[in-house]
Amino acid sequence: MRQIKGLIMGLSAVLLLGACGTTDTGTEENGDEEIDELVLGYFPSADVENMAASARPLEEYLSEQLDIEVTGQVMTDYTGLIEAMRNQNADVAFLPPFAYVQAEERANVEVLLKAIRDGSESYVAQYNVAADSEFDSIDDLVEAEGLVWAFTDYTSTSGYLFPAQQLMDLGIEDLDSQFTMIDVGAHDSALLSVLDGQADFATTFEDARVRLEDEIPDIYEQIRVIGTTEEIPNATLSVRSELPEELKERIAEAFLNMNDDPEMLEVLKDVYNWEGFAPAQSSDYDVVRDVYSQFEELIEE
Repeated sequence: MRQIKGLIMGLSAVLLLGACGTTDTGTEENGDEEIDELVLGYFPSADVENMAASARPLEEYLSEQLDIEVTGQVMTDYTGLIEAMRNQNADVAFLPPFAYVQAEERANVEVLLKAIRDGSESYVAQYNVAADSEFDSIDDLVEAEGLVWAFTDYTSTSGYLFPAQQLMDLGIEDLDSQFTMIDVGAHDSALLSVLDGQADFATTFEDARVRLEDEIPDIYEQIRVIGTTEEIPNATLSVRSELPEELKERIAEAFLNMNDDPEMLEVLKDVYNWEGFAPAQSSDYDVVRDVYSQFEELIEE
């Protein structure tokens, strides 16, 4: 895992250069920021091109609600999204729990809301294996050696960090020695790695199989879930703290109004399989900070 730090540093540098090409979102006037455009950043959960198309109605809705042009940007990984917020090239962002904790520390972002999914404000990470796999529990994975583990990204809360902590708590001292680990960029890609025989198991959010249901109707039969982690607070809607307070309130209100808008709820379902939003505060993510503290030295810039 000592290679993680260098890997993420490289990704940050590349994506920072890309982020610098985004549109300036405002000008300074008498110390207050005059906003004439907002950039909404998305974290990757499925194919980037498909996500961009699915999310377009969301940007149109927000533009109308806020009377400000809203454009979307789907990032290729969490680090790029954090860098965009840090450099003020993204104003509003959907940030997974761990990415939010990092962004709060590095980019001084502010959480406004958290997602509701499956009627809950929290979720678990799950361990996925092929239907014919010999493994039936997390303990089976711990006892085996040389397995290939597929996950989204080293900074993914459910894809890597919470499972990694759990596996270490179960007695694995060196994850690098125990497993061959492949970060594949998206939760559905991790599942496909299992289906294709490239990985023995994958860790994803709950239940990532829904992302492949249209493409693979019997995905629930082809992939088995053999265990889960502890509860994790859902992904956030976060903003640059420098935005005017009045605008932050309007942004939060616009997203909360989606809870009563069936058309927009369908869009949220298409993009992230979410069911709406609930108020959130920084302390809701203390459990994520506890996990972060175990990996901070390995992934900090």
